[in-house]
Amino acid sequence: MGVCLSCCGQSAEETNLMPSPEERRQQQLDAAEKRRHENEHRGIKNPESVRRQQQRAEEMERREEEAARQGQGQPNLKVLQSSTLN
Repeated sequence: MGVCLSCCGQSAEETNLMPSPEERRQQQLDAAEKRRHENEHRGIKNPESVRRQQQRAEEMERREEEAARQGQGQPNLKVLQSSTLN
């Protein structure tokens, strides 16, 4: 009445469900890459838009630094006083 698996033709190696060490390493690398990618894009609906926005901000910063080196800077604002405000 007992069940004998050896008579079904499967050896112990064939029933082993563990992948080879090389396959296991590759699976771990794939999983780590997937986690890294998900963490980079967490909370960002449109990563391309964020990248463009960062580039614009960097460009503006570079322009401001260049203008400051050339002495242009921001134009001076003059305060006008009106006697009708009192």
